[in-house]
Amino acid sequence: MKIREHLTLAPYTTFQVGGPARFFVEAADESEVLQALQHARSHSLPLFVLGGGSNLVVADTGWPGLVLKIGISGISTRESNGKRLFHAGAGEDWDKLVALSVEQNCAGIECMSGIPGTVGGTPVQNVGAYGQEVAETITSVRVIEIATGNVTEMSNAECGFSYRTSIFNSTQKGRYIVTQVSYLLTPGGAPRIDYADLKRHFAGRSQSPSLGQTREAVRQIRASKAMLITAGDDDCRSAGSFFKNPIVAVAEYERIAALSVCREQKPPSYPAEDGQVKISAAWLVERSGFHKGFAMGRVGISRKHSLAIVNRGGATAAEIVELKNRVQEGVANVFGVTLHPEPVFVGF
Repeated sequence: MKIREHLTLAPYTTFQVGGPARFFVEAADESEVLQALQHARSHSLPLFVLGGGSNLVVADTGWPGLVLKIGISGISTRESNGKRLFHAGAGEDWDKLVALSVEQNCAGIECMSGIPGTVGGTPVQNVGAYGQEVAETITSVRVIEIATGNVTEMSNAECGFSYRTSIFNSTQKGRYIVTQVSYLLTPGGAPRIDYADLKRHFAGRSQSPSLGQTREAVRQIRASKAMLITAGDDDCRSAGSFFKNPIVAVAEYERIAALSVCREQKPPSYPAEDGQVKISAAWLVERSGFHKGFAMGRVGISRKHSLAIVNRGGATAAEIVELKNRVQEGVANVFGVTLHPEPVFVGF
């Protein structure tokens, strides 16, 4: 296990902002994770676990303790009751796993193509896109309990999945480190074409799209919204969708829809759990005065997607937070709705 000191964290994040880690370790297997945990305990160092860095805002002051980057790789498969289990190390690139599943003609995660980050982050956030989320296919998550070093496997039910949430980022936040995730996919299954963007993309075609065509369509749509990491595209220096779509009661949605600002169009909405309604956060942001391309110094709103805050070049974490606060205040003033950020804030 190699320990590095004063390593700048900005290059390890898609936002490209953040100060240094006092100590930094990249663990290639579970034994190195356990060594790093022991080192942090014996030196009383605060610990932060880093995955792909795609959903992070790291403070300009960095992290005063140990940053543990999970670099556990490896993907294996086996048949299970007519389906195929994919076991992937937490440090594997997520899109690599999606590509492999599509190559093997296995349905279940194709609509999450192009999402940056690593496998280990997917159960934490219950990652989802274009009508799919990982909670639909995850069978188990292998974890290490930080306090004890115990290694265990948690079932799907034990993970407590809901919209962009699990026990790993809510009730048990900071308790576990994910080391492996298993997904049960369907060989020969049909792709999920429920989402409006995908329906429009394939409209007028006589034949149903293949998994490969669906993956490519998702990547094209993401690229058009600067949600695909592309060299030279300033709008890609972001953490993806910065705010969660609010989920409200039907009566609350009707209150919002009755506002004068909604006279010409009601906020786009989708069914949510327990009879509630999910509202488009992007629509709320735009109708609150934060249009695509909105700029505030070195930070702004993506020119292609109003839900992405972007680093235009040389931005600081403090500037990102300032714009975040301004957008939240604007939406609250216009609609009376509180937007909640998706990224994890580190070192603040």
